[in-house]
Amino acid sequence: MATRIRRSAAPVVALTPSILIVLLAYVGTMLWTIWISFTSSRLLPVNSFAGSAQYERLFGDPRWLLAVQNLALFGVLFIGICLVLGFLLAVAIDQRVRAEDSLRTIFLYPHALSFIVTGLVWQWMMNPTLGIQESIQALGWTSFRFDWVVRRDMAIYAVVIAGVWQSAGLVMALMLAGLRGVDEELWKAARVDGIPTWRVYVSIVLPLLKPMIVTSVVLLSIAVVKVYDLVVALTNGGPGTATAVPAKFVMDYLFERQNIGLAASASTVMLVTVLCVLAPWLYSEYFRKAKGSAA
Repeated sequence: MATRIRRSAAPVVALTPSILIVLLAYVGTMLWTIWISFTSSRLLPVNSFAGSAQYERLFGDPRWLLAVQNLALFGVLFIGICLVLGFLLAVAIDQRVRAEDSLRTIFLYPHALSFIVTGLVWQWMMNPTLGIQESIQALGWTSFRFDWVVRRDMAIYAVVIAGVWQSAGLVMALMLAGLRGVDEELWKAARVDGIPTWRVYVSIVLPLLKPMIVTSVVLLSIAVVKVYDLVVALTNGGPGTATAVPAKFVMDYLFERQNIGLAASASTVMLVTVLCVLAPWLYSEYFRKAKGSAA
């Protein structure tokens, strides 16, 4: 009996330090940040309750509203293009092409890089005096322009290109795993019935890939909310505030403008946004399945 108790208690004892770290370093700091967002803290945190004053100021700040608009535009384009491009790449590789392993590695490799590295690489490539524009103009096409990174109206699209380059491979890997799980009998039946290939993908394959699509959307959405290092490395939020995003707004007010309360309120809004993205996915993946298995 004593031996059994010791064996059952051993995992709990081993995991206790990790559990305490999670509670203190993650949950504790999140709760502290939420509390600070309801205070009048500026240079240093204080405990003077200010109600919703910080949130009223936040949503009345044109910089924050612009950052949210930029994030929404980036998110829609980033997620949409990654899903479409990742699916098309997965379909192409699923045709048992030559050098399949090499192609998978090439497409997935950018995802192994950090956003900082991706931002620096694309900053060099999009630099009008060093990158793609200069190289093509040197070949004789002097009218060619690819200076999006220094144009206020196009800079956010330059960030989208860099983000898609890094993350489309992840979607490709998820979609390819789903495609390899499609029963071959479905394809044989479709060929016998004379159903066009595109119709099979749209009406049969895509519904079967719903779990992969949902997972991809969740992962990409979290990356959108957290996007900071890519923007800083590529444009530093510029030109001006053309590519400002909420995460950069938080860091600016936290370290440069010395307004902890406003930064905490912006962080809390971002936290709520992430939870709103995760909650439906967690429910569909775990709680609904648990209820179904119990029934």
